[in-house]
Amino acid sequence: MDEEKTINRSPSQASIIIDHGAEQKLVRKLDLHIIPIIMLLYLFSFLDRVNIGNARLYGLEEDLGLRGNQFQTAVSILFVTYLLAEVPSNLVLKKFTPSRWISFITVSWGIIATLTGVTQNYAGLIVCRLLLGLVEGGLFPGAAVYLTLFYTKRELALRIGYLFVSAAIAGAVGGLLAYGIGFMDGVAGQRGWRWILIIEGLPSVILGIATWFLLADSPETAFYLTSEEKHLMQVRRDRQIGQTASAQRFHKADVYAALKDWKVYAFCAGQFGTDTMLYGFSTFLPTIIQGLGNWSIAQTQALTIPCYCLGALSYVVVARISDSQQRRGVYTVIFGVISVVGYGILISNASTGVHYFGCFLVAMGLYVTTGLPLAWLPNNQPRYGKRTTATGLQLTIGNASGIMAPYLYPRSEGTRFIRGHAVTLAMVGMANVIFAFMSWYLSKQNARRRRGEEDARVANMSEHEIAELGDFSPRFVYTV
Repeated sequence: MDEEKTINRSPSQASIIIDHGAEQKLVRKLDLHIIPIIMLLYLFSFLDRVNIGNARLYGLEEDLGLRGNQFQTAVSILFVTYLLAEVPSNLVLKKFTPSRWISFITVSWGIIATLTGVTQNYAGLIVCRLLLGLVEGGLFPGAAVYLTLFYTKRELALRIGYLFVSAAIAGAVGGLLAYGIGFMDGVAGQRGWRWILIIEGLPSVILGIATWFLLADSPETAFYLTSEEKHLMQVRRDRQIGQTASAQRFHKADVYAALKDWKVYAFCAGQFGTDTMLYGFSTFLPTIIQGLGNWSIAQTQALTIPCYCLGALSYVVVARISDSQQRRGVYTVIFGVISVVGYGILISNASTGVHYFGCFLVAMGLYVTTGLPLAWLPNNQPRYGKRTTATGLQLTIGNASGIMAPYLYPRSEGTRFIRGHAVTLAMVGMANVIFAFMSWYLSKQNARRRRGEEDARVANMSEHEIAELGDFSPRFVYTV
Protein backbone atom coordinates (compact mmCIF):
# COMPACT_ATOMS: atom_id res chain seq x y z
CA MET A 1 0.00 0.00 0.00
CA ASP A 2 1.18 3.57 -0.73
CA GLU A 3 1.57 5.03 2.75
CA GLU A 4 1.35 8.59 1.47
CA LYS A 5 -2.27 7.95 0.53
CA THR A 6 -3.15 6.62 3.98
CA ILE A 7 -1.99 9.69 5.95
CA ASN A 8 -4.13 12.83 5.86
CA ARG A 9 -2.94 15.38 3.31
CA SER A 10 -3.75 19.06 3.28
CA PRO A 11 -6.73 20.09 1.12
CA SER A 12 -4.43 21.90 -1.32
CA GLN A 13 -2.28 18.81 -1.80
CA ALA A 14 -5.28 16.54 -2.14
CA SER A 15 -6.60 18.70 -4.99
CA ILE A 16 -3.40 18.58 -7.06
CA ILE A 17 -3.94 16.83 -10.40
CA ILE A 18 -1.01 16.04 -12.70
CA ASP A 19 -1.02 14.93 -16.32
CA HIS A 20 1.12 11.80 -15.90
CA GLY A 21 1.93 11.63 -19.60
CA ALA A 22 3.30 15.18 -19.51
CA GLU A 23 5.16 14.36 -16.31
CA GLN A 24 6.85 11.33 -17.85
CA LYS A 25 7.87 13.44 -20.85
CA LEU A 26 9.26 16.06 -18.47
CA VAL A 27 11.29 13.51 -16.51
CA ARG A 28 12.76 12.17 -19.74
CA LYS A 29 13.80 15.70 -20.70
CA LEU A 30 15.37 16.22 -17.27
CA ASP A 31 17.28 12.96 -17.65
CA LEU A 32 18.54 14.02 -21.07
CA HIS A 33 19.90 17.37 -19.87
CA ILE A 34 21.05 16.52 -16.34
CA ILE A 35 22.13 12.90 -16.04
CA PRO A 36 24.86 12.77 -18.76
CA ILE A 37 26.62 15.81 -17.26
CA ILE A 38 26.34 14.55 -13.68
CA MET A 39 27.54 11.08 -14.69
CA LEU A 40 30.54 12.43 -16.57
CA LEU A 41 31.45 14.73 -13.67
CA TYR A 42 31.46 11.90 -11.17
CA LEU A 43 33.12 9.48 -13.58
CA PHE A 44 36.11 11.79 -14.05
CA SER A 45 36.12 12.71 -10.36
CA PHE A 46 36.24 9.08 -9.27
CA LEU A 47 38.77 8.22 -11.98
CA ASP A 48 41.11 11.04 -10.96
CA ARG A 49 40.78 10.04 -7.31
CA VAL A 50 41.44 6.29 -7.56
CA ASN A 51 43.69 6.01 -10.64
CA ILE A 52 46.63 6.13 -8.25
CA GLY A 53 45.86 2.44 -7.69
CA ASN A 54 46.50 1.73 -11.37
CA ALA A 55 49.52 4.04 -11.44
CA ARG A 56 50.98 1.91 -8.66
CA LEU A 57 51.19 -1.03 -11.06
CA TYR A 58 53.27 1.05 -13.50
CA GLY A 59 56.13 2.12 -11.25
CA LEU A 60 54.85 5.07 -9.19
CA GLU A 61 56.26 3.74 -5.92
CA GLU A 62 59.69 2.99 -7.38
CA ASP A 63 60.06 6.33 -9.20
CA LEU A 64 59.06 8.45 -6.22
CA GLY A 65 61.02 6.31 -3.77
CA LEU A 66 58.03 5.40 -1.62
CA ARG A 67 58.78 3.10 1.29
CA GLY A 68 56.75 1.29 3.94
CA ASN A 69 53.20 2.57 4.11
CA GLN A 70 53.88 5.84 2.28
CA PHE A 71 51.69 4.77 -0.65
CA GLN A 72 48.79 4.07 1.72
CA THR A 73 49.34 7.48 3.31
CA ALA A 74 49.22 9.16 -0.11
CA VAL A 75 45.95 7.42 -0.89
CA SER A 76 44.28 8.15 2.45
CA ILE A 77 45.45 11.72 3.04
CA LEU A 78 43.26 12.94 0.19
CA PHE A 79 40.26 12.28 2.42
CA VAL A 80 41.42 14.69 5.12
CA THR A 81 40.71 17.75 2.98
CA TYR A 82 37.94 15.91 1.10
CA LEU A 83 35.98 15.55 4.35
CA LEU A 84 36.61 19.12 5.45
CA ALA A 85 35.23 20.43 2.14
CA GLU A 86 31.96 18.49 1.91
CA VAL A 87 29.60 20.32 4.29
CA PRO A 88 30.92 23.87 3.58
CA SER A 89 30.70 23.17 -0.15
CA ASN A 90 27.05 22.18 0.17
CA LEU A 91 26.25 25.25 2.21
CA VAL A 92 27.60 27.63 -0.48
CA LEU A 93 26.18 25.68 -3.44
CA LYS A 94 23.14 27.92 -3.89
CA LYS A 95 25.03 31.13 -3.05
CA PHE A 96 27.51 30.68 -5.91
CA THR A 97 24.94 28.75 -8.04
CA PRO A 98 25.43 25.08 -8.96
CA SER A 99 26.70 25.70 -12.49
CA ARG A 100 29.48 28.07 -11.45
CA TRP A 101 30.50 26.27 -8.27
CA ILE A 102 30.62 22.79 -9.79
CA SER A 103 32.40 24.20 -12.85
CA PHE A 104 35.03 25.82 -10.62
CA ILE A 105 35.78 22.72 -8.57
CA THR A 106 35.85 20.51 -11.70
CA VAL A 107 38.40 22.67 -13.53
CA SER A 108 40.43 22.89 -10.33
CA TRP A 109 40.63 19.15 -9.72
CA GLY A 110 41.38 18.52 -13.40
CA ILE A 111 44.41 20.82 -13.24
CA ILE A 112 45.61 19.29 -9.96
CA ALA A 113 45.08 15.69 -11.16
CA THR A 114 47.05 16.43 -14.32
CA LEU A 115 49.92 18.06 -12.46
CA THR A 116 50.13 15.05 -10.12
CA GLY A 117 51.68 13.28 -13.10
CA VAL A 118 54.74 15.54 -13.01
CA THR A 119 55.46 15.35 -9.27
CA GLN A 120 59.00 14.28 -8.45
CA ASN A 121 58.89 13.08 -4.86
CA TYR A 122 56.76 11.91 -1.94
CA ALA A 123 56.20 15.43 -0.61
CA GLY A 124 54.93 16.63 -3.97
CA LEU A 125 52.55 13.67 -4.19
CA ILE A 126 51.15 14.44 -0.72
CA VAL A 127 50.54 18.10 -1.61
CA CYS A 128 48.75 17.14 -4.83
CA ARG A 129 46.54 14.63 -3.01
CA LEU A 130 45.60 17.16 -0.33
CA LEU A 131 44.65 19.78 -2.92
CA LEU A 132 42.76 17.19 -4.97
CA GLY A 133 40.66 16.24 -1.96
CA LEU A 134 39.94 19.87 -1.14
CA VAL A 135 38.34 20.61 -4.52
CA GLU A 136 36.81 17.19 -5.22
CA GLY A 137 35.09 17.01 -1.83
CA GLY A 138 32.17 19.17 -2.91
CA LEU A 139 31.13 17.24 -6.00
CA PHE A 140 29.21 14.22 -4.74
CA PRO A 141 27.27 15.99 -1.95
CA GLY A 142 26.61 18.88 -4.31
CA ALA A 143 25.40 16.54 -7.06
CA ALA A 144 23.17 14.64 -4.62
CA VAL A 145 21.53 17.85 -3.41
CA TYR A 146 21.32 19.22 -6.96
CA LEU A 147 19.32 16.17 -8.06
CA THR A 148 16.79 16.77 -5.28
CA LEU A 149 16.02 20.17 -6.83
CA PHE A 150 14.69 18.49 -9.97
CA TYR A 151 13.54 14.99 -9.03
CA THR A 152 10.90 13.72 -6.62
CA LYS A 153 11.57 11.16 -3.90
CA ARG A 154 10.16 8.43 -6.17
CA GLU A 155 12.78 9.21 -8.81
CA LEU A 156 15.84 9.95 -6.71
CA ALA A 157 17.46 6.58 -5.97
CA LEU A 158 17.87 5.70 -9.64
CA ARG A 159 19.37 9.11 -10.44
CA ILE A 160 21.81 8.97 -7.55
CA GLY A 161 22.46 5.41 -8.70
CA TYR A 162 23.77 6.77 -11.98
CA LEU A 163 26.61 8.32 -9.99
CA PHE A 164 27.60 4.87 -8.78
CA VAL A 165 27.27 3.52 -12.30
CA SER A 166 29.79 6.21 -13.20
CA ALA A 167 32.06 4.97 -10.42
CA ALA A 168 31.77 1.42 -11.78
CA ILE A 169 32.51 2.63 -15.30
CA ALA A 170 35.50 4.56 -13.96
CA GLY A 171 36.76 1.39 -12.30
CA ALA A 172 36.32 -0.71 -15.43
CA VAL A 173 37.45 1.88 -17.97
CA GLY A 174 40.25 3.06 -15.69
CA GLY A 175 41.86 -0.36 -15.87
CA LEU A 176 41.59 -0.47 -19.66
CA LEU A 177 42.89 3.09 -20.03
CA ALA A 178 45.76 2.39 -17.69
CA TYR A 179 46.67 -0.70 -19.68
CA GLY A 180 46.60 1.21 -22.98
CA ILE A 181 48.37 4.31 -21.65
CA GLY A 182 50.94 2.06 -20.02
CA PHE A 183 52.37 1.39 -23.46
CA MET A 184 53.45 5.04 -23.53
CA ASP A 185 56.12 4.18 -20.99
CA GLY A 186 59.25 6.01 -22.15
CA VAL A 187 57.48 8.47 -24.47
CA ALA A 188 59.11 11.90 -24.04
CA GLY A 189 61.27 10.25 -21.40
CA GLN A 190 58.34 9.81 -19.00
CA ARG A 191 57.22 6.64 -17.21
CA GLY A 192 53.83 5.07 -17.91
CA TRP A 193 52.31 6.03 -14.55
CA ARG A 194 52.94 9.70 -15.28
CA TRP A 195 51.07 9.49 -18.57
CA ILE A 196 48.18 7.72 -16.83
CA LEU A 197 47.70 10.60 -14.40
CA ILE A 198 48.26 13.33 -17.00
CA ILE A 199 45.99 11.95 -19.72
CA GLU A 200 43.19 10.96 -17.34
CA GLY A 201 43.23 14.39 -15.68
CA LEU A 202 42.91 16.60 -18.76
CA PRO A 203 39.26 15.75 -19.70
CA SER A 204 38.06 17.10 -16.34
CA VAL A 205 39.30 20.58 -17.27
CA ILE A 206 37.32 20.53 -20.52
CA LEU A 207 34.22 19.14 -18.82
CA GLY A 208 34.40 21.77 -16.09
CA ILE A 209 34.33 24.59 -18.66
CA ALA A 210 31.36 22.98 -20.43
CA THR A 211 29.49 22.60 -17.12
CA TRP A 212 29.38 26.38 -16.69
CA PHE A 213 27.13 26.60 -19.77
CA LEU A 214 25.25 23.29 -19.71
CA LEU A 215 24.15 22.88 -16.09
CA ALA A 216 20.96 24.72 -15.08
CA ASP A 217 20.92 26.27 -11.61
CA SER A 218 17.27 25.48 -10.81
CA PRO A 219 14.02 24.41 -12.50
CA GLU A 220 13.01 28.08 -12.70
CA THR A 221 16.12 29.03 -14.70
CA ALA A 222 16.52 25.84 -16.77
CA PHE A 223 16.96 26.98 -20.36
CA TYR A 224 15.66 23.67 -21.74
CA LEU A 225 12.26 23.83 -20.00
CA THR A 226 9.23 25.58 -21.47
CA SER A 227 7.02 27.78 -19.29
CA GLU A 228 4.47 24.93 -19.10
CA GLU A 229 7.17 22.49 -17.98
CA LYS A 230 8.42 24.92 -15.34
CA HIS A 231 4.88 25.18 -14.02
CA LEU A 232 4.66 21.37 -13.93
CA MET A 233 7.92 21.29 -11.95
CA GLN A 234 6.28 23.59 -9.39
CA VAL A 235 3.19 21.37 -9.25
CA ARG A 236 5.38 18.29 -8.74
CA ARG A 237 7.08 19.98 -5.80
CA ASP A 238 3.81 21.16 -4.27
CA ARG A 239 2.53 17.59 -4.40
CA GLN A 240 5.22 16.48 -1.92
CA ILE A 241 4.53 17.03 1.77
CA GLY A 242 6.79 19.69 3.28
CA GLN A 243 8.05 20.99 -0.07
CA THR A 244 6.88 24.58 0.44
CA ALA A 245 8.43 27.57 -1.28
CA SER A 246 10.00 28.65 2.01
CA ALA A 247 11.36 25.14 2.62
CA GLN A 248 13.37 25.35 -0.60
CA ARG A 249 15.28 28.37 0.68
CA PHE A 250 18.28 28.17 2.98
CA HIS A 251 17.50 28.74 6.68
CA LYS A 252 20.01 28.48 9.51
CA ALA A 253 17.32 26.88 11.69
CA ASP A 254 17.21 23.94 9.28
CA VAL A 255 20.99 23.50 9.57
CA TYR A 256 20.68 23.35 13.37
CA ALA A 257 17.75 20.92 13.04
CA ALA A 258 19.96 18.54 11.03
CA LEU A 259 22.80 18.83 13.53
CA LYS A 260 20.44 17.92 16.39
CA ASP A 261 18.64 15.00 14.66
CA TRP A 262 19.93 11.62 15.91
CA LYS A 263 18.60 9.90 12.79
CA VAL A 264 21.10 11.83 10.65
CA TYR A 265 23.99 10.50 12.74
CA ALA A 266 22.65 6.94 12.53
CA PHE A 267 22.78 7.18 8.74
CA CYS A 268 26.28 8.68 8.98
CA ALA A 269 27.49 5.70 11.03
CA GLY A 270 26.00 3.25 8.57
CA GLN A 271 27.54 5.15 5.66
CA PHE A 272 30.96 4.91 7.32
CA GLY A 273 30.62 1.13 7.34
CA THR A 274 29.60 0.80 3.69
CA ASP A 275 32.11 3.38 2.47
CA THR A 276 34.89 1.32 4.04
CA MET A 277 33.98 -1.31 1.47
CA LEU A 278 33.60 1.22 -1.35
CA TYR A 279 37.07 2.74 -0.99
CA GLY A 280 38.90 -0.42 -0.04
CA PHE A 281 37.41 -2.47 -2.86
CA SER A 282 37.49 0.23 -5.56
CA THR A 283 41.07 1.34 -4.94
CA PHE A 284 42.64 -2.03 -4.22
CA LEU A 285 40.66 -4.43 -6.42
CA PRO A 286 43.58 -4.68 -8.90
CA THR A 287 45.91 -5.47 -5.99
CA ILE A 288 43.44 -7.99 -4.52
CA ILE A 289 42.96 -9.79 -7.84
CA GLN A 290 46.68 -9.75 -8.58
CA GLY A 291 47.17 -11.58 -5.30
CA LEU A 292 44.76 -14.36 -6.30
CA GLY A 293 47.11 -15.78 -8.93
CA ASN A 294 50.11 -15.18 -11.15
CA TRP A 295 48.42 -12.63 -13.38
CA SER A 296 50.10 -10.15 -15.69
CA ILE A 297 49.14 -6.49 -15.34
CA ALA A 298 46.90 -6.73 -18.41
CA GLN A 299 45.14 -9.82 -17.06
CA THR A 300 44.66 -8.19 -13.66
CA GLN A 301 43.05 -5.11 -15.22
CA ALA A 302 40.81 -7.26 -17.41
CA LEU A 303 39.63 -9.36 -14.46
CA THR A 304 38.42 -6.27 -12.60
CA ILE A 305 36.00 -5.28 -15.37
CA PRO A 306 33.31 -7.99 -14.88
CA CYS A 307 33.17 -7.17 -11.16
CA TYR A 308 32.48 -3.51 -11.81
CA CYS A 309 29.92 -4.32 -14.49
CA LEU A 310 27.99 -6.62 -12.16
CA GLY A 311 28.04 -3.97 -9.43
CA ALA A 312 26.65 -1.31 -11.76
CA LEU A 313 23.97 -3.59 -13.21
CA SER A 314 22.85 -4.69 -9.73
CA TYR A 315 22.42 -1.11 -8.60
CA VAL A 316 20.43 0.04 -11.65
CA VAL A 317 18.00 -2.87 -11.32
CA VAL A 318 17.60 -2.52 -7.54
CA ALA A 319 17.30 1.29 -7.68
CA ARG A 320 14.39 1.05 -10.13
CA ILE A 321 12.59 -1.40 -7.86
CA SER A 322 13.40 0.65 -4.77
CA ASP A 323 12.08 3.85 -6.34
CA SER A 324 8.84 2.22 -7.46
CA GLN A 325 8.22 0.63 -4.04
CA GLN A 326 9.73 3.47 -1.98
CA ARG A 327 11.60 0.90 0.10
CA ARG A 328 15.29 1.49 0.77
CA GLY A 329 16.14 -0.43 3.93
CA VAL A 330 15.24 -3.97 2.88
CA TYR A 331 17.35 -3.83 -0.30
CA THR A 332 20.23 -2.10 1.44
CA VAL A 333 20.39 -4.87 4.03
CA ILE A 334 19.88 -7.79 1.60
CA PHE A 335 22.70 -6.68 -0.65
CA GLY A 336 24.86 -5.81 2.34
CA VAL A 337 24.53 -9.42 3.44
CA ILE A 338 25.58 -10.55 -0.05
CA SER A 339 28.77 -8.48 0.25
CA VAL A 340 29.44 -9.90 3.72
CA VAL A 341 29.22 -13.40 2.27
CA GLY A 342 31.65 -12.33 -0.47
CA TYR A 343 34.20 -11.16 2.09
CA GLY A 344 33.71 -14.40 4.02
CA ILE A 345 34.68 -16.32 0.89
CA LEU A 346 37.74 -14.11 0.36
CA ILE A 347 38.85 -14.83 3.93
CA SER A 348 38.34 -18.59 3.58
CA ASN A 349 41.06 -20.99 2.52
CA ALA A 350 39.53 -21.69 -0.89
CA SER A 351 40.75 -21.97 -4.48
CA THR A 352 41.55 -19.02 -6.73
CA GLY A 353 38.31 -19.47 -8.67
CA VAL A 354 36.22 -19.43 -5.49
CA HIS A 355 38.02 -16.31 -4.26
CA TYR A 356 37.32 -14.60 -7.59
CA PHE A 357 33.65 -15.53 -7.17
CA GLY A 358 33.82 -13.83 -3.77
CA CYS A 359 34.90 -10.63 -5.53
CA PHE A 360 31.72 -10.80 -7.62
CA LEU A 361 29.55 -11.12 -4.51
CA VAL A 362 31.25 -8.12 -2.90
CA ALA A 363 30.75 -6.11 -6.11
CA MET A 364 27.10 -7.17 -6.35
CA GLY A 365 26.29 -5.51 -3.04
CA LEU A 366 28.86 -2.72 -3.21
CA TYR A 367 26.95 0.07 -4.95
CA VAL A 368 23.50 -0.94 -3.67
CA THR A 369 24.56 -0.91 -0.03
CA THR A 370 26.53 2.32 -0.44
CA GLY A 371 24.18 4.14 -2.80
CA LEU A 372 20.64 3.55 -1.56
CA PRO A 373 21.22 5.25 1.83
CA LEU A 374 22.40 8.34 -0.07
CA ALA A 375 18.93 8.56 -1.61
CA TRP A 376 17.18 7.36 1.56
CA LEU A 377 18.31 10.16 3.91
CA PRO A 378 17.51 13.13 1.58
CA ASN A 379 14.15 11.48 0.77
CA ASN A 380 13.26 12.10 4.40
CA GLN A 381 14.43 15.75 4.47
CA PRO A 382 11.93 17.93 2.55
CA ARG A 383 13.50 21.20 3.76
CA TYR A 384 16.52 22.32 1.72
CA GLY A 385 18.70 23.55 4.60
CA LYS A 386 18.29 20.36 6.60
CA ARG A 387 18.66 18.18 3.51
CA THR A 388 21.89 19.78 2.34
CA THR A 389 23.38 19.68 5.86
CA ALA A 390 22.31 16.08 6.49
CA THR A 391 23.65 14.91 3.13
CA GLY A 392 26.92 16.75 3.71
CA LEU A 393 27.33 15.14 7.12
CA GLN A 394 26.42 11.71 5.79
CA LEU A 395 29.09 11.94 3.11
CA THR A 396 31.67 13.58 5.37
CA ILE A 397 31.48 10.91 8.06
CA GLY A 398 31.05 8.15 5.49
CA ASN A 399 34.04 9.25 3.47
CA ALA A 400 36.16 9.39 6.61
CA SER A 401 36.49 5.65 6.05
CA GLY A 402 38.62 6.55 3.06
CA ILE A 403 41.37 7.55 5.50
CA MET A 404 41.32 4.11 7.10
CA ALA A 405 40.62 1.88 4.09
CA PRO A 406 44.04 2.13 2.37
CA TYR A 407 45.82 0.82 5.47
CA LEU A 408 43.73 -2.34 5.37
CA TYR A 409 45.55 -3.59 2.27
CA PRO A 410 49.34 -3.20 2.70
CA ARG A 411 51.49 -5.23 0.31
CA SER A 412 53.07 -6.96 3.30
CA GLU A 413 49.76 -8.74 4.01
CA GLY A 414 49.26 -10.01 0.45
CA THR A 415 48.29 -12.16 -1.16
CA ARG A 416 45.30 -12.98 1.05
CA PHE A 417 44.75 -9.63 2.84
CA ILE A 418 42.81 -11.43 5.56
CA ARG A 419 42.87 -8.52 8.02
CA GLY A 420 41.56 -6.07 5.42
CA HIS A 421 38.74 -8.38 4.37
CA ALA A 422 37.80 -9.17 7.97
CA VAL A 423 37.65 -5.52 9.07
CA THR A 424 35.58 -4.60 6.01
CA LEU A 425 33.23 -7.52 6.64
CA ALA A 426 32.68 -6.30 10.20
CA MET A 427 32.06 -2.72 9.07
CA VAL A 428 29.48 -3.76 6.47
CA GLY A 429 27.85 -6.02 9.06
CA MET A 430 27.59 -3.05 11.43
CA ALA A 431 26.01 -0.96 8.66
CA ASN A 432 23.47 -3.72 7.99
CA VAL A 433 22.36 -3.67 11.63
CA ILE A 434 22.01 0.14 11.63
CA PHE A 435 20.04 0.28 8.40
CA ALA A 436 17.78 -2.59 9.46
CA PHE A 437 17.02 -0.73 12.68
CA MET A 438 16.33 2.55 10.87
CA SER A 439 13.94 0.82 8.47
CA TRP A 440 12.06 -0.67 11.43
CA TYR A 441 12.02 2.60 13.37
CA LEU A 442 10.78 4.74 10.46
CA SER A 443 8.09 2.16 9.66
CA LYS A 444 6.96 2.37 13.28
CA GLN A 445 6.81 6.19 13.07
CA ASN A 446 4.73 6.01 9.89
CA ALA A 447 2.30 3.66 11.63
CA ARG A 448 1.91 6.14 14.52
CA ARG A 449 1.18 8.96 12.09
CA ARG A 450 -1.23 6.81 10.12
CA ARG A 451 -3.19 6.13 13.32
CA GLY A 452 -3.27 9.87 14.07
CA GLU A 453 -1.24 9.56 17.27
CA GLU A 454 0.79 12.71 16.44
CA ASP A 455 -2.08 14.89 15.24
CA ALA A 456 -2.47 16.54 18.66
CA ARG A 457 0.87 18.32 18.16
CA VAL A 458 -0.58 20.36 15.30
CA ALA A 459 -4.15 20.79 16.52
CA ASN A 460 -3.85 24.58 16.77
CA MET A 461 -1.68 25.11 13.68
CA SER A 462 -2.68 26.41 10.27
CA GLU A 463 -2.13 24.37 7.12
CA HIS A 464 0.83 26.58 6.26
CA GLU A 465 2.42 26.08 9.66
CA ILE A 466 1.98 22.31 9.43
CA ALA A 467 3.58 22.24 5.99
CA GLU A 468 6.57 24.22 7.28
CA LEU A 469 7.35 21.49 9.84
CA GLY A 470 9.04 19.38 7.16
CA ASP A 471 9.73 15.83 8.29
CA PHE A 472 8.39 16.65 11.77
CA SER A 473 4.91 17.12 10.33
CA PRO A 474 2.54 14.27 11.26
CA ARG A 475 1.51 14.27 7.59
CA PHE A 476 5.02 13.56 6.36
CA VAL A 477 5.64 9.92 5.41
CA TYR A 478 9.13 8.57 5.92
CA THR A 479 10.68 6.49 3.17
CA VAL A 480 11.64 3.19 4.77
